[in-house]
Order: sequence, then structure tokens, then C-alpha cells
Amino acid sequence: MNLLEEIEEEIRNCRKCDLWKSRKNPVVGEGSTDAEILLIGEAPGYWEDVKGKPFVGKAGQFLNELLASIGLKRKEIYITNILKCRPPNNRNPLRCEIQACTPYLDRQIEYINPRVIITLGNFATGYILNKYGFGSEPIGKIHGKIYRADKIIIPMYHPATAVYNPRMRKTLLEDFKILVRFVKACR
Repeated sequence: MNLLEEIEEEIRNCRKCDLWKSRKNPVVGEGSTDAEILLIGEAPGYWEDVKGKPFVGKAGQFLNELLASIGLKRKEIYITNILKCRPPNNRNPLRCEIQACTPYLDRQIEYINPRVIITLGNFATGYILNKYGFGSEPIGKIHGKIYRADKIIIPMYHPATAVYNPRMRKTLLEDFKILVRFVKACR
């Protein structure tokens, strides 16, 4: 059993917060375990909870489109979330839930050791920027900006933003073009 399988088993048995009570499936993450690029979202939604996989609903379909726009496939990266269980009614993650769940994320980052971390949305961005010693700001102010630590961190809007506001599609497509220079490292 490798470390990611151990983490998955721990998450299946996790009772650190109340989200386990209402979930159908935990969503650990998926993709290449030696990925150069790691995408971190907020939390599983309805379809992710049903299928136990990240980004499989409408936001996931748009994420696939974003990746394809720069010649990247899901299997070449690793995708996960801050929370591993779906909050009821897709509400925002609570601070106590983030604190309970992010040790799993930290271990995933350590194991995968990506060169680039893409944070999708305010919660992922806030956690990762703080973890790497940067102050967090609203995603609307910093999307597409490159932060350099021992990892390259690029905050972006969550794909669901464009699902709910189609005018944001262009912004997300433009932001994803930043990744083109890192795609070659994935191959």
C-alpha cells in the first residue's frame, strides 16, 4: 500500500468533523502520482460525492475543456480538494472542516511533490498561500498571478464560476494559458 492509498483509507475512516455523516463517498483525488501540476479545488459537489471522484460535474466538464485548451489531459496532472467530503447543500467549507482535512492535503502535496500548484477558488487559494508564507487576498484580485516558493503557486477562479456566470469563461481560458509553459514538464 502506497502513501496515497493509506491516505484514502484514513479518509474513508475519518471522523474528525461531521461531514462524514452526510457523505456518500469521500473524494481523495485522482491523476498522476508523479504529476508536475497539482490542481486543488474547494470541496466535492453533488456528482463528486456520488462518484467519489473530483471534478466530474458541470465544473469538471469545464475543467476538462480548460485543460484541453492548453493541450493537457487529466491523467497528466493530479486533482484534489481542500475538503475530502461534500458540505451539505454545497455550502462553503467551515474553518474547523478545513483544519481537520488539510493534513491529508499536506501529505498528498508532499507525496506527489508537484512543481506547480494551481488553486481553484478562494478557499484553496487562501489555504495554500498561507501555507507557503504568502498572505491571502480575494481571488478576483490575484487570479493568474504567479507566486514562487519551493513550489510555483498560481491562484485561479474555480471552474464553477464560469458555470454560474458564463462571462467568466474567457477569464478562465486566459488564466489557464499561463500553464502552457509548464505543460512540457508534464510529458
